[in-house]
Amino acid sequence: MRSVRARTALGATLVVALALVVAGAALLGVLRGNLVDQAGLQAEVTARSVASQIAAGTPYRRLDLPDDTEEHPVQVVDGDGRVVAVGEDVERIEGTGSPGTRAVAGGAAGTRGEVSEDVDHATGEVTVDGGTATYRFAAVEVGGVTVHAGAPLAAEEATVAGVRDAMLAALVPLLLVVAGVTWLVTRRALKPVEGIRREMAAITGSEDLSRRVPVPATRDEVARLARTTNETLAALEASVERQRRFVADASHELRSPVASLRTQLEVGAAHPELLDLPGAVADTVRLQRLAADLLLLARLDAGERPGRGRVDLAALVRQEVAQRTGDRVPVRIEAEEAEAGGSRGQLARVLGNLLDNAQRHAGTAVWVTVRRAGRHVVLTVADDGAGVPEPERERVFERFVRLDDARSRDEGGAGLGLAIARDVAVRHGGTLTVGRAASGGALFELRLPAA
Repeated sequence: MRSVRARTALGATLVVALALVVAGAALLGVLRGNLVDQAGLQAEVTARSVASQIAAGTPYRRLDLPDDTEEHPVQVVDGDGRVVAVGEDVERIEGTGSPGTRAVAGGAAGTRGEVSEDVDHATGEVTVDGGTATYRFAAVEVGGVTVHAGAPLAAEEATVAGVRDAMLAALVPLLLVVAGVTWLVTRRALKPVEGIRREMAAITGSEDLSRRVPVPATRDEVARLARTTNETLAALEASVERQRRFVADASHELRSPVASLRTQLEVGAAHPELLDLPGAVADTVRLQRLAADLLLLARLDAGERPGRGRVDLAALVRQEVAQRTGDRVPVRIEAEEAEAGGSRGQLARVLGNLLDNAQRHAGTAVWVTVRRAGRHVVLTVADDGAGVPEPERERVFERFVRLDDARSRDEGGAGLGLAIARDVAVRHGGTLTVGRAASGGALFELRLPAA
């Protein structure tokens, strides 16, 4: 029962078996009811025939009762419950309410009256020549007496028994057919799933994420599962490749300041008078910033979510700019009060990275604006530098990516600032894009949901 095919086949068989049992019971009930009604109708015809004779004044002893007593037993009972007429060879009648076998003394006179329109039906047993059988009785009143006539139910019982036996005989083969067909259909339906499983097992064993599972030509759930699996594999492959590039780039970026710092320290140890202390401090600061950036990216990749605080971006801009005493060009601020939800520390990091980038490329000034735009708060950082070429406007947000002019500068950074800024913006439910400023330089626009 660990197989889906086995469980499906068993479930389908049980459901069909239950449905057949219920339907068969209902069919037998309807069939039995129809046959009993037919027997009751036959008994009513016989009872009214005898009642018509009584209504015409025929004496009880001269009533023309049916000759075939086994097929149509008749019993006539007066108002006192005495049997005044009964069919030939009838030994006992049970179920009519007035048991008896022969007409009593004084029952030969007869009577007159109207035949009642009402008919009562009952089921009882009749003993004829020592044999007892079940009959359906119809009772008709006429002139103070009641005529009970019966019709045998033996045919009804035989018919119902025959139909029941036929249904039971066909039930097992039918259930076997249902189980077999369900097994085969389920096996065929799950065959692509088995192919997907085998391919996933092979991918897991080979660790080759470039492989893809087969997609069946159908448009059903299995095909959608295969396509979704391939999309997941593609995303996983891209994530692993990105992680590999990240590790390789991080190793490369860390190697340079570490090697430079080691060289300076070794020279200083051998020749103290040649120690470049400012250079060692600069390399240490650069290494410290790079380590901090890598740790922040690691936390962001691990799914760290920003806080739910309220940040006044105008106040944040003024505070951050006031703390930047060593900027190369002045920063001009134009900000209106506007609050966004999130982490003040992370948003300050975004602003700092954007200002650092603008300071590296600006010619004479940097502009920072904060404004409301409907349900969003927009923060822009613009400079009057060379700007970002349109083909490169998405690539600059990739990790460890620096344009050629940035690479030519010693202070160009590791290429992580804009990548961190966009990751933080996305995790705050916002966006970070770059365009062309009115001054011709780069215009970075941070759009966040208003608090």
